[in-house]
Amino acid sequence: MIQRIQTLFLLLIVLLSVFLLSGSLLNFTTGAAATISVTFTEVVKNAGGSGTEMIEKLLPLTVLIIFIPLISLVTIFLYEKRKLQLRLALGLIILTAILLIAFVHVSLSVINKFNAQFVPGFKTIIPLLMLILAVLAYRGIRKDDQLVKSYDRLR
Repeated sequence: MIQRIQTLFLLLIVLLSVFLLSGSLLNFTTGAAATISVTFTEVVKNAGGSGTEMIEKLLPLTVLIIFIPLISLVTIFLYEKRKLQLRLALGLIILTAILLIAFVHVSLSVINKFNAQFVPGFKTIIPLLMLILAVLAYRGIRKDDQLVKSYDRLR
């Protein structure tokens, strides 16, 4: 059952997660011509001509962004163990929801701490897309499980 649609959803989660590993995730501007960028490991302030300054490390965000694609890949190859695959898909939903909450928390803390304004970008909606894809993958796995159970009842 590796050719099912949930495999595509899980692969898209992996690709989106890997896309989050490069560049800045969130961008902010302050009134003093400085920009603040949130990468997957830290918050960095670029104050014009004076260079960049690391403000804060983001270890929980780093751990989440690394674990989500790993769990997604493992879930793809557990198609013979549907119960475990369902649990991992549910865990993936929980992790992506925590990632989305972490994005919001980091955004609000940077806005409040530095009186910054948020600059929207594509990477800001990636956690929401990942959450939707994780829910769709869970539904697909559950449908497969119900289909196999119905065939077992017929035998």
